[in-house]
Amino acid sequence: MADVNDEQVPAENSEDVVETEAEESTHYMFEDGQLSCLGQDVEEIPQTAIDDYANVTRRLDLSFNRLQRIDGLVHFSSLEELVLDNNELNDNLKFPKMTSLHTLTLNKNKITNLDGLLDNLKSQLPQLTYLSLLGNTACPNQLSCSDKDEEDYQRYRYFVLYQLPGLKFLDSTSVKPSEITEAERVGPFMRVVKLQSSEEVSSSSHEDDRSDYTPLPQKARDPEQHAGTFGKSKYIYYGRHSEGNRFIRNNDL
Repeated sequence: MADVNDEQVPAENSEDVVETEAEESTHYMFEDGQLSCLGQDVEEIPQTAIDDYANVTRRLDLSFNRLQRIDGLVHFSSLEELVLDNNELNDNLKFPKMTSLHTLTLNKNKITNLDGLLDNLKSQLPQLTYLSLLGNTACPNQLSCSDKDEEDYQRYRYFVLYQLPGLKFLDSTSVKPSEITEAERVGPFMRVVKLQSSEEVSSSSHEDDRSDYTPLPQKARDPEQHAGTFGKSKYIYYGRHSEGNRFIRNNDL
């Protein structure tokens, strides 16, 4: 007969399930170098995960959360793959120096500034070979903008590959050698220029309407100092080019 006071001993497993002591517990799993924290609505990387696993994590998956910053990422010195899909990361996103990271997915976030992101990736992630930005405004395809077409997306690819020529895979397709060659040629001209919003344009047009600029000389604005006259003239022009001679042949003159 089993003793009532006996405690149950969990079965041995290579998977660790960790639960923080917060009011709403955050669950994450670590197994074989992979740390996962999925769908927990966290806004930053859990501190307990950083303390316990930052030094041994090679793959970090933080998908389906509410991440707005990645401050704790600097502690993951051995990280090779990072998955940040379906979060709330925006143009304030800045990566620390990570020399081992080769795979990064940022699908379905709130990134609009492609230039700023690529500048940061180019300087901080020198080994990056796989990048996916689908579902962000910065990636002009039909997942993010219904009014974009294949040409818009191809221009985006050329610009990204011009900035990050070491990429082997971009979004959902591998990078072709011909794309790299073409990106070197046209990439500098594929930068996307953001248009002003309708409110900014409207405000600008109103300011122009209120402008005192005029192409006329300053003195011409004073009606008392005009240089023109109006009235009848006693002189009549009867020369070769007068209006009255338009239908007269030269030999009639």
